[in-house]
Amino acid sequence: MSVEKKTAREPCCSKLKMFLAAMCFVYFAKAFQGSYMKSSITQIERRFDIPSSLIGFIDGSFEIGNLFVIAFVSYFGAKLHRPRLIGAGCLIMAMGSFITAAPHFFQGLYKYETTISYFSASNGTESILPCLTSGSLAQDEIPTVEIQAVMLLAGIPFWFLPKSLPKQGETETVKKSNVVEGEQEHFIPDNNKHSNAPNTPAPVSMAALAKDFLPSLKKLFSNTIYIILIITTIIQVNGFIGLMTFQPKYMEQTYGHSASRAIFLIGVSNLPALALGIVTGGFIMKKFKLNILGASKFCITASLLTFSALLVQYFLQCDNSQVAGLTVSYQGAPEVSYQQNTLISQCNMACSCSLKHWDPICAASNGLTYASPCLAGCQTSTGVGKEMVFHNCTCIGDSPFPYANMSAVLGQCPRKSDCDYMFKFYMAVTIIGSFFPACAATPGYIILLRSINPELKSLALGVHILLIRTLGGIPPAIYFGALIDRTCLKWGTKQCGGRGACRIYDSIAFRLVNLQCGGVSFYKMYYGLLESKLFIL
Repeated sequence: MSVEKKTAREPCCSKLKMFLAAMCFVYFAKAFQGSYMKSSITQIERRFDIPSSLIGFIDGSFEIGNLFVIAFVSYFGAKLHRPRLIGAGCLIMAMGSFITAAPHFFQGLYKYETTISYFSASNGTESILPCLTSGSLAQDEIPTVEIQAVMLLAGIPFWFLPKSLPKQGETETVKKSNVVEGEQEHFIPDNNKHSNAPNTPAPVSMAALAKDFLPSLKKLFSNTIYIILIITTIIQVNGFIGLMTFQPKYMEQTYGHSASRAIFLIGVSNLPALALGIVTGGFIMKKFKLNILGASKFCITASLLTFSALLVQYFLQCDNSQVAGLTVSYQGAPEVSYQQNTLISQCNMACSCSLKHWDPICAASNGLTYASPCLAGCQTSTGVGKEMVFHNCTCIGDSPFPYANMSAVLGQCPRKSDCDYMFKFYMAVTIIGSFFPACAATPGYIILLRSINPELKSLALGVHILLIRTLGGIPPAIYFGALIDRTCLKWGTKQCGGRGACRIYDSIAFRLVNLQCGGVSFYKMYYGLLESKLFIL
């Protein structure tokens, strides 16, 4: 007996475990690709001079591509070699990553807009008249394409896996005697695979399936609970996609952090909170044995706590970056303006400055940022590159206090010291705001499965995924991007003319858009209350 048990023991590196390990790596590669894309949104905007609404459409195009193939994969997936089909999908995603990175190689060096032009000098410094000249600088930008290698590596193991695997403890002889054709040949066999022939259902024709499709769909959409769950999930996904897509931009514009640092902080703080929330929600469901009504109340409570956390974020706000002519006057008084003519003042009127460019310089003496050296009235400069310093800036001397030093350096002025302190509270609240909705993920999925008839579960899940991807994955990045564009204070200019990417936003108005993204949790809570009432009835 002990010998038989020993021979029937599954090896530590079985093909099933290899399949699960490969699937985990595929999900990691997919998440890596999506996170990398969202972390590059600000750079893509500035690289190609496109607005947030268009970058939202580009980000949502991943879901559009899914819609084109989801029906094909759903129907033929059970008939074809599933592991190799997954491997082919990884290969296609790697090709997509290469196509995404291709414009960076073919478009040449990145030329960013500037009003600074160079004149060589024998002493190694440069003496220029920014008040009168105009030019352009070039900077090479080499895109990162490691995601292609990750997706290729993720798909390799699936090409060496068999079309079907035996269940745990099943011998090879039993497996061969139970192999069937077509739809019945599963990668992981069903529990009824060893049933007798009389109990095996007869194959159903495509005509019969098509005839039964519309009645099943009508029966599914007559389920009020299912409809409310669909609406709730669509609203929740809309807010989640809107927040995740533009959260790095929000942190950059509001708290002065770079996009790379923002996405890094999101990855090391919010993602672990999401994972912990999903596990916690499943643990609570199992520990307290919650029924559908209890799970619904749990989801409502999680939505209320999520909205409360997002409401707190609204008050964790830093002031606008002080830019002369945009957020403050040239005398330093707060004055937000969406008009470009406010960049012209008495101190720079004689300079004939261009209002289209964005070359910020910082005057350390008064703490103001000027849109360009020309608009600051600077007459001379020393140094090269990032070490360039501008002197005799007439607009700096136009401030209320008589400063002797009328010089400025490249770049925007740093935020006030209390902004870093406020940012720490913001990150703590975002971690809490990520944890609570994740807690409701598992109970919400259980409610979905238990509220529909068993024979309609497959159809219900397919329709659920289709509607979520169509109405929840594509539109939010587009219309939230359009709302964010309305908060722009200074637009860039394309090399061929026309409006480019936004250079600076009104952070106070941006905060309202961010609150609208989070406000969808309130509507989710409303539909959750309606759902609970229907369960009680």
